[in-house]
Amino acid sequence: MGKILLLNGPNLNRLGKREPEVYGHETLKDVEEQVRQLVETKHFHLDAKQSNHEGELIDWIHAAEGEYAGIIFNPGAYTHTSIAIRDAISSVTVPVIEVHISNVHKRESFRHISMLAPVCAGQIVGLGTTGYQLAATYLLEEKEQKG
Repeated sequence: MGKILLLNGPNLNRLGKREPEVYGHETLKDVEEQVRQLVETKHFHLDAKQSNHEGELIDWIHAAEGEYAGIIFNPGAYTHTSIAIRDAISSVTVPVIEVHISNVHKRESFRHISMLAPVCAGQIVGLGTTGYQLAATYLLEEKEQKG
């Protein structure tokens, strides 16, 4: 059975409570369960983790090497600031899909630049929590095509 890692960065533990007009009313548990149900239809296992701490996210990215078929990652505000997370992603061969619930390009200008996108396999923004499922679908299809 293959595995997918779902990582969520700072403040995503507040989904459903924090700015619901931007991020919606679903909780992080809701998102995790939706993605879990999807990956299980392809006989994959989902490990879901969230941290408000940059170093912990980096450790999880490093540990993913050889363990996971892919990483779905909403890095939150670290998207725009963390060279350390960028370096962690570029140090592993595990494909990472960067996901953002809101359309960061319609928001404050400081959110328009992703430090991580250039080292990720792809980026999904502005499609709400459906973006997580789209990322999972992509990773599952890539794994299926590669065997």
